[in-house]
Formats: sequence, C-alpha cells, structure tokens
Amino acid sequence: MRIGLSDTHDFARGAAFLGTGGGGDPYIGRLLLEQALKKSPPTPVLKVDELDDDALVVPIAGMGAPTVIVEKILGFSEGERVLRALEKRLGRKATAIMSAEIGGLNALYPVAMAAHLGLPVVDADGMGRAFPELQMVSFNIFGQRSAPLAMTDENGDVVLIESDDNLRVERLARPIVVPMGGLCMMALYPMSGRAVKECAIRDTLSLALGIGRAIGQARKEQREPFESLFAHLRTTEYYRHCRLLFDGKIVDLKRETLRGWAIGHAIIEDFSGQRRLEVTFRNEFLRARADGRTVAIVPDLISILDRETAEPITTENLKYGQRVKVVGASVPPIMRSERALQVWGPRAFGFDEPFVPIEAAL
Repeated sequence: MRIGLSDTHDFARGAAFLGTGGGGDPYIGRLLLEQALKKSPPTPVLKVDELDDDALVVPIAGMGAPTVIVEKILGFSEGERVLRALEKRLGRKATAIMSAEIGGLNALYPVAMAAHLGLPVVDADGMGRAFPELQMVSFNIFGQRSAPLAMTDENGDVVLIESDDNLRVERLARPIVVPMGGLCMMALYPMSGRAVKECAIRDTLSLALGIGRAIGQARKEQREPFESLFAHLRTTEYYRHCRLLFDGKIVDLKRETLRGWAIGHAIIEDFSGQRRLEVTFRNEFLRARADGRTVAIVPDLISILDRETAEPITTENLKYGQRVKVVGASVPPIMRSERALQVWGPRAFGFDEPFVPIEAAL
C-alpha cells in the first residue's frame, strides 16, 4: 500500500473521523502531506508484520491544544529535529515512522514526515482514535516506555525527557508545552519491530483511508454519505458497532484553552426543540449525554459531523448554529480491556460512571 496525492483528502477525512474531535486540524496535516508528496514519491506503508524484529520504529506526534494549531502551523523542521534528537540519544537511525494516534493532524504528519525523509510509515498506531495524554496508548498498556522523549518548538528549542514512568512523562511534558507556545512536536515511544507487533493497533492508516473514501465516494455519486459511512464501518474489525446518536444544531458552545488542552462542551438541540445532547471534550469528544443519560463514552468513538456532507468537525472548528449529526462507534477490544480502562476509561477523565459499550447503551 502507498499513500499518494490522490489519497490526501480521503485520508484526512477518515483521520478526522477517528480523531473524535482531536488530534489536530486535519486540514493543516493535509497541506503538509500534499507539500511532501509533490516533492517525493507516494509514501510506502508497511504492514506491521513486514517489520523486522530489530527495526527501530519511532512514533511522531504533536502535543498541545488543537485551538493553537490553526494559528501556529508546524513544519517539517520540527519533526526532523525531534527525530534526529532521539536518534542521537539512542545511537541509531530510525527504520520507520509511526503515528502515535490515528487522529487528525497526528495521523497525517507522520506520513508527511515519512515522505519528506524517504522513510516508510507503519500501518498502525497506539489507540485507533485520539486521546489527550501521552500515557493513553496501547504501547503503555503493553509496558513500552514513552521516554526517552524529545520535544521541540518552532524556535529550535529541544527538550529531552528521561523517566521510567509514562504518567510521570506526561506530567513533566505538559507544562513545557505552555512556554513552547501551546504546541510542540514530539518523538516518543521508540520501539523495536518486535514490540510494535505486540502492542500496536494494526491497519489504522488503511482504516482511515477507507472511511474517508466511503464518505467521499458517496458524495461524488450523490448518495447518502452517512449510510455509506455506517456500511463501511460495519465491514471493519474494530468499529462495526456504530450508530447515529443525535441529529440537530449546536445551540451552546463553551471552549477554553487551559493547561495545553481545548476543554469544554457543546450542546446540540434537535430540530423539534424537544431534546438536547451534551458532548463534553478535552481535545477529544469524551462523553455524549442525551437528556441527562449517557449514550456514548470513552474509549468508544464520538464524532460530530456536518449533517449534509458527513465531513467530521474537530473541537476547534465547532461553531454556534452548525447543523450536525453525532455518530458513535466501538473501538478495538484492547481499548476496552480492564487494564486499559484504568488508563483511559471514564474515571480517568473525571466521569463518575462505568464504561458501557456503545452497543449496550440504549
């Protein structure tokens, strides 16, 4: 598989859906990917099993508030700087690049960097969605260390963090994002090919491209894009449990940039004015409650899409008056395991309620 110029719109659309509102503006990521692909051949995408066991795979990701990304655009120099800093620390060159999360900019930027540097990118990530904290990845669940971790900003500053505790790395790195202007680029969780085979969520680049194509093709053929989206999701291994959660317009929106996150909620009212849905977010959409009852909650996917085009809308692009549909979907089984829910289940985000799978939340 290769990702070329003709794939960028579909890939960005699918990554935005899987990003559940976060991961960074996919439009910015698409522009960077298109810029790289105009100078380089289509990016080779490696299946996980194609990796040599002793390969060095380095995930690259942005850290910060999505609201900042649309004002302070990152380039290729930041990604190359953190990769070289980590390579220097490890004493060897990276074999391949991987996305830490298959959401928004953080799905597209590693593919763009791979094209820019002439490296392959791995068809996998660490969650099958997006999450706001560094320890919230399958790599952590399987015992991989996030450090050594390299961070950089547009000024050329580089910070290297060393720790054996992944939660500690998050708490050390998050305050550094603030003096870096609310946004930085990172290289983290360096792993062997053997480790990737054990702990990565597989085939998520392919999934993002497939989701984006399903929506895009339906629009070209003037078919109902949501029907096409659901039909495609039901063919996948991870997201086959999916449904429409709500249909209406945004009547209230609170969004603040605090501690390096975009935090708030959106209130969506149906067109009869009888029912309301509240979607709470911290970078990503975390919980959806219809008339006070939870209908979807992390780690399952909650995505807000334009009700006519099914184009996913990120947290920073939500606006009062938008007419939207809210879609929920299941996630890979490892994301629902008891151990995983301790790291990214509802209570990890301050919700005093258990996780109920979307297929059971009626």
